[in-house]
Amino acid sequence: MNFDLSEEQRLIQETARDFATAELEEAAAELDRGGDGAIFLANLNKLAELGFMGLNIREAYGGSEAGPIAFSLAITEIARACASTAVTVSVNNMVAEVIQALASEEQKQKYIGAICSGEYAAGAFALTEPGAGSDPAGMVTSAVRDGDHWVLNGSKIFITSGVFAGVFVVWAVTDPKAPKGKGISLFLVEAGTKGLVVGKKEEKMGQHASPTNEILFQDCRIPASALMGKENDGFRGAVAELAGGRIGIGSLALGVGLAAIDKATRYARERAQFGRKISEFQGIQWKIADTYTELEAARLLLMHAAFRKEQGRPFAKAASMAKLFATEAANRACYEAMQMFGGYGYTRDFPIERYARDVRVTSIYEGTSEIQRLIIAREILGELS
Repeated sequence: MNFDLSEEQRLIQETARDFATAELEEAAAELDRGGDGAIFLANLNKLAELGFMGLNIREAYGGSEAGPIAFSLAITEIARACASTAVTVSVNNMVAEVIQALASEEQKQKYIGAICSGEYAAGAFALTEPGAGSDPAGMVTSAVRDGDHWVLNGSKIFITSGVFAGVFVVWAVTDPKAPKGKGISLFLVEAGTKGLVVGKKEEKMGQHASPTNEILFQDCRIPASALMGKENDGFRGAVAELAGGRIGIGSLALGVGLAAIDKATRYARERAQFGRKISEFQGIQWKIADTYTELEAARLLLMHAAFRKEQGRPFAKAASMAKLFATEAANRACYEAMQMFGGYGYTRDFPIERYARDVRVTSIYEGTSEIQRLIIAREILGELS
């Protein structure tokens, strides 16, 4: 088994790292405090120019065609500097991938290039509803056929990039009499469509620079051609793309965790107490050893999941394992880093408190840790039966 990266993968990783260091790291703290959002959008556009908005998208549609492993590596490096930017890049890639997988040729030509090039600052993935989070099949947003149009009514919540997305991938119930999860269809809705209302921006604990919005559909009329894929068969697409998105969020968490423990380890080599550098104490050394070991295990799980996806092999279980372990390990890494910093880690003079806030949601969105455990157990029980 060869664990070495290809030349292209290494180049993408290095490019992402260099950009994150030069453009994102310094701005991240200011953006976290509500700084100029134009800087955030400008950095997204630069990342699009570098090819990071379509890493697993075919070149014919404007993508980089670099694959899932390169995507995971890039998200980790971007997240080391700015988790808000990383989640936007991850979701943009996910939106582009679901369009590539399920859309008509005309839809692919129209929307994928706009996402990859930065013409659209972002794409949005509109699945979660107030009563349908961990159970997305329980959604109630409806789409009713009316001649040559569909009419959407309902609401979606926690939609990343809702306020500046150029296109929304929207799931809605088209056959309310069908068994749960079977009467759902998938639509492409452009920003500015009458009846599509971008609601409030959530006041979140972390990842402040990435807007998270409620989206309302109020008699929102869209052309029949906005249907993506087969009518009443949209839920399978959601399940498939959520698995890919879990690689992205696991990679994001890994980046935040590494940033935290890297800074804490450097700090431990400088901070003196009781006449010694605190890095000389066994208690600190064990924190360093355990944390880096867990994050390395997370990296390997993510690479395994990304490899399986790249090979076209089933990867849902691998993605859930990677997402579960990486996000929980990264949460522990941030709290261990704060402990190593002591009281300073709790202040805004250092980025540790931001890392701790930013990383917390990674074990919640794109499927909670509890849902990942259910998926993993279901897969294992199915294999054994």
